[in-house]
Amino acid sequence: MATLLKTSTEIQKGKNKKSAKDNAIAGPSETSTYKPRKDKTLMLCSRGVTQRMRHLMRDLEVLLPHTKKDSKLDTKSSLHLINELADLHSCSNTLYFEARRHEDLYLWISRSPNGPSIKTHVQNIHTMDELKMTGNCLRGSRGIVTFDGNWEKDESTKLMKEIFTHTFSVPKTSRRLKPFVDHILLFSLLDNKIWFRNYQIIEKDPLTPTGPPVPSLVEIGPRFVLTPIKIFEGSFGGPTLYSNSEFISPSSTRASLKKEQGDKYRIRKQTQDQREQRQKRTRDDLPEDQLARKKVFA
Repeated sequence: MATLLKTSTEIQKGKNKKSAKDNAIAGPSETSTYKPRKDKTLMLCSRGVTQRMRHLMRDLEVLLPHTKKDSKLDTKSSLHLINELADLHSCSNTLYFEARRHEDLYLWISRSPNGPSIKTHVQNIHTMDELKMTGNCLRGSRGIVTFDGNWEKDESTKLMKEIFTHTFSVPKTSRRLKPFVDHILLFSLLDNKIWFRNYQIIEKDPLTPTGPPVPSLVEIGPRFVLTPIKIFEGSFGGPTLYSNSEFISPSSTRASLKKEQGDKYRIRKQTQDQREQRQKRTRDDLPEDQLARKKVFA
């Protein structure tokens, strides 16, 4: 019996050596060549941000545990300095919130340091504190980044989808990550705008906790709308790959509204001057009254 066991053990060892030799000849396996993604996102803003803009940044920081925050950037012209900050923090993605005139917010999404980068205009901002929705998710959990079917129609939208995927998807190697998936980050493309929504995944109906699991979605927040302006080949600059010809800057919109109001005031004053001149001509054309004061008391 001992001889049989010894013979079977030797045969098994020979098979293991043979399989190892075959694997070495064939090359490395797929598991050995797999490299985990180690993307980190740098988040910073410019001077002049308002309270609502800061709350939006705080909500995004809660949703993305792989982000690193930095202090406010003093300059608005030398944006290439952000690539150096991303290099210091070992970040490969950048979210830069640029505030203009304390009311306009622009969001730069860039792959540092070589690009590409997207410049967008942020509108319809609603933070978690404003919405006060019933949904809730674990702090530091991973979110499933999803896109609707309109992102595969154009090359520019495909490029934006790839940048959003690298920036907003949390890698498994994040230190602050909790191994739990309970919410969905949805990016929808409608009317040449990008609509962002955040939903919680509920396994069971709260009204019937003992019933069968019925997955459903409940919106948490925040929510905002991005209008893409330009896509640059480099990071925060370079040749323009895409330009939105339908975009009108908010400063131009306000200038046109002020011009319309000024035109209304100008038309009203011109009408008033014409009325006064017409009344003066009418008084001059009338014959002199015999009962006028200057004749009666002459």
